[in-house]
Amino acid sequence: MRLLIIEDEPELNKTLCHYLHSGGYVVDSASDGREGLYLASEHPYDLAIIDLGLPKMDGIEVIKALREKRIGYPILILTARDNWQDKVVGLEAGADDYLVKPFHNEELRARVNALIRRSTGHASPVLNFGPVTLDTAAKVVHVDGQALELTSFEYNTLEYLVHHAGKVISKTELTEHLYDQDFDRDSNTIEVFIGRLRKKLDPEGSLKPITTLRGQGYRFNLTQS
Repeated sequence: MRLLIIEDEPELNKTLCHYLHSGGYVVDSASDGREGLYLASEHPYDLAIIDLGLPKMDGIEVIKALREKRIGYPILILTARDNWQDKVVGLEAGADDYLVKPFHNEELRARVNALIRRSTGHASPVLNFGPVTLDTAAKVVHVDGQALELTSFEYNTLEYLVHHAGKVISKTELTEHLYDQDFDRDSNTIEVFIGRLRKKLDPEGSLKPITTLRGQGYRFNLTQS
């Protein structure tokens, strides 16, 4: 999943980027509202984390501008303004949730996970698709009750496909949402990850959880139970 952080405090920006990246997210960042609005408008994010007290363009203006552009991915507000009026203004501008500084990184991550799940129609962190179960909080996958050993890239690829089960996801979309900008888009790495996932999820070839549609992309086929 690809996140955008718009935060003008250098240390906090750096800390959040490092923490979320270590948790398996691809993270871009900006240090002022104008740069943040540009990135938020130009790239396909799964969620944005926006501080309210930004230079050049405050967070409320950024959020309003994004919603006016009909950009609908979830927005989590960070604010040092611990009063209900500012929270209400942020939510009414189009944000989905908020955190008051200072906060624990674990709470931030839990809220990020919850917002992404809800944006794709999943209320619970544990997603069941027949014999396949994903715990999106623990980032663990089980098949018939047995835990799979997946690399972070394999897990991230599977999680994105599962969040969009039944839809055809192109190689370009996977690359944009899951991998850093220096990722070689012309490589066959995505195909390799998909091949590994098929073997680990379906060693007997009976489930066929992931279909390749030539020239279009990939589709996770199992139905949520």
